[in-house]
Amino acid sequence: MADLHNMTVAELAAGLKKKDFSAFQVADHFLKRFEQDKQRGSNSFNAFLDINLEVTLAQAQASDEKISKGTAGPLEGVPIAHKDIFVTKDFATTAGSKMLKDYRSPFDATVVTKLHDAGMVTLGKLNCDEFAMGSANENSAYGAVTNPWDTTRIPGGSSGGSAAAVAARLTPAATGTDTGGSIRQPAAFCGITGIKPTYGRASRYGMVAFASSLDQAGPMARNAEDCALLLSAMCGPDLDRDSTSLNVANEDFSRLLAMPAGDKPLAKAGKDGGPLKIGHPREWLGGGSQVEFDGNTPARRSEGTDIEVQKRIQEALAHYKSLGAELVEVSLPQAQLSIPVYYIVCAAEASSNLSRFDGVKFGHRAKEFSDLADMYQRTRSEGFGDEVKRRIMIGSYVLSHGYYDAYYLQAQKIRRMIANDFQQAFAQCDLIAGPVAPTTAWKLGDKSDDPVANYLADIFTLPASLAGLPCMSIPVGLGDMGLPVGMQLIGNYLQEAQLLNVAHRFQQVTEFHLAKPEGV
Repeated sequence: MADLHNMTVAELAAGLKKKDFSAFQVADHFLKRFEQDKQRGSNSFNAFLDINLEVTLAQAQASDEKISKGTAGPLEGVPIAHKDIFVTKDFATTAGSKMLKDYRSPFDATVVTKLHDAGMVTLGKLNCDEFAMGSANENSAYGAVTNPWDTTRIPGGSSGGSAAAVAARLTPAATGTDTGGSIRQPAAFCGITGIKPTYGRASRYGMVAFASSLDQAGPMARNAEDCALLLSAMCGPDLDRDSTSLNVANEDFSRLLAMPAGDKPLAKAGKDGGPLKIGHPREWLGGGSQVEFDGNTPARRSEGTDIEVQKRIQEALAHYKSLGAELVEVSLPQAQLSIPVYYIVCAAEASSNLSRFDGVKFGHRAKEFSDLADMYQRTRSEGFGDEVKRRIMIGSYVLSHGYYDAYYLQAQKIRRMIANDFQQAFAQCDLIAGPVAPTTAWKLGDKSDDPVANYLADIFTLPASLAGLPCMSIPVGLGDMGLPVGMQLIGNYLQEAQLLNVAHRFQQVTEFHLAKPEGV
C-alpha cells in the first residue's frame, strides 16, 4: 500500500471498484501521511486545519459496505479534503479566521454533500487565507501554508492549503474556491491542476461568502482527468438554496476525454473539421502577430512578467500547435483595468457580507465591553485580521454616499466591458491561453508589507473571474529556482468539457503534471 498516495483519483476509484484495496486502507494511509507531516513540526506544510479520524474512518467503512453490496457511487471510497471555506457538520469551519474559531455548522455545504453522495471520503479541512482574501496563504489566523516544492516559499492563495495538500500527496484531491484566481494561482505555484467553472455552475450554499458575485467552487487535483471526474460530481442546479445557481443540468465533464485522440487530437469537432483555435492575448504575451510559436522563438517579455514564465507558456503553445491547434492573436484591451475593478467590487461585497460577523449569535465575541456598540467594535477588531479589515474599510468607502457612483458603479461598467472583450475574442477563437501569474512562487514574507504587490500578482486571473468564465490552470514545466509554472486556459460560458479535454490532450503528450516535489 506504499504507493496509494501516488495514485490519482481515477486510479484510486478503479482500484477500489476492483477491490484491489479497501476504502478503509486508503483513508488510513492518508491519515498516517498527515500525522507524518504534523511530526515535522516547524517544517510542516501546515495544510490541514482540522481532522476527525473517527468520522473519516467511519465514512470509509460505509464506502466499503456499499462497494461490497454493489451500490457504490462513481467515486466511492476516494478521499478528498475541503477548503475551510465550506461549512461541514463533522469538522470545524473557521474560514481561516479567529472570528470563527471552533465554529461547528449544523449542515454541510452543497458541494460537500454532492461529493459525499458520489462516495468520497472526507479527510479534513484545509488552511486558507482568512475569508479567502489573499494571494499567498499568509493571511490565515492559523499560520501560513508552505509550498511543498520549497518550504521557504508561498503556495499561492487563497486555496493554498488545498494546493499544497495535493502537491504533497496528503490528499489525492481537494476543493477550492476561486474569487479572483484562488484556485488557478495556487495550482500553478504548486504544480497541480485546478479548474474554476462558469459562475453559478457549482452551488455557493454553505460557502462562507467573500464576494458573492465572484466566489465559485472548483476542484483541485493532479491532472485534468481527475478534475473532470470531480467537477461532474460537484456541479448542478441548487435553485432552492442558492440564488446565483444556474438552472443548467449537470453534465459528464469527462465525456470528451474518452474520445480517440487521433493524429490531430485538437482538430475541432463539427462539419468544418477545422483546427481548434487557441487565442493568445497580445497584452499578455507581448504582441506581434509575426511571432511563430515553434519552440525555438526567443521569449517575449510582457512588463512585470518573468522571462522563464514566458518561455514555458510559449513552449506549451508550441506543443498545442504540434497537436493540430491553430494559434491566433486576440486582444483584451480592458484587461489592464481588472485589478482596480476587482478590488473595488470584491471589497464592496466583502464589507456587506462580513457585516454579519458581529459576535451576537456565533463566532468570536469580545470578553470585555461597555455597551452593544462597543461589543461590535471590539469583537470585529479582535476577530478580523489586517487584510480583512483593509478590504472591509475599502468596501465601506466605495459604497458610501458620494463615492458609490464614482467608484462602485464605474467599476461595474468596466466589468461589463471586460466581459464584452472576451466575447469579441471568442468570435476569433475557441479558447484563450496565457500565464496564470507573472512569476513563480515568491518567498514567504516578501510581499507581506506591500498589499498592492500581492494584488498585482492576480493580473492574469482577474479578467476571467470578473466575466464569470470557466478557466483552469495546468502545469507546463519549471521556471526560476525549479519552481512550477502554470498555464491558464479560459473557455466561453459552460465550455468546461472542452477546456478539460484540451488540458487532458496536453497531459497525454507531456509529463509536467507527473512532476512532484523532492522528498514527497
